[in-house]
Amino acid sequence: MAILAADGVERVELDQPCGALHSAGARTEVLSVHSGEIQARQQDTLPAGTVAVDRLVGEVSVDDYDALLLPGGTVNPDHLRMDRDAVGFVRAFAATGKPIAAICHGPWTLVEADVVRGRRITSWPSIRTDLRNAGAEVVDEEVVVDRQFTTSRSPADLAAFCRTIVEQFAESRVSAR
Repeated sequence: MAILAADGVERVELDQPCGALHSAGARTEVLSVHSGEIQARQQDTLPAGTVAVDRLVGEVSVDDYDALLLPGGTVNPDHLRMDRDAVGFVRAFAATGKPIAAICHGPWTLVEADVVRGRRITSWPSIRTDLRNAGAEVVDEEVVVDRQFTTSRSPADLAAFCRTIVEQFAESRVSAR
């Protein structure tokens, strides 16, 4: 499973889903727009250490992964939206029909990849206008599943988000066999 993140990623939105997926037996790789480490944040403003980057997004194929996680943080998806390789990877991943999970500001990258039109999505309140303008049906719910997309609003929704992505990602693996 791929986790696409950049500097400014909200630490808890990466760590908790990753932990839930690992507990369910999944293997994950952190993809980013630069090698080495990315800077994590807590509540967008406080430094929260670093996260090792496993591979560059421009050097991987969507065929290498069964699912994609887009954690939030305000700065993280803004960096991803500005990177041609990251946007292209998300667009290509969406085209496969494989599951994609995004929390908080994570759906911003989905907007940039132009893959939310006609989809039911939730997010952090400040990006809902962007989602609507991109053609999404925006709702204010703890967790939303619309076909391949699973979205949540904020770190407050992490328990439900983690349970749901473990189920959605497991179902995808079973149906792919």
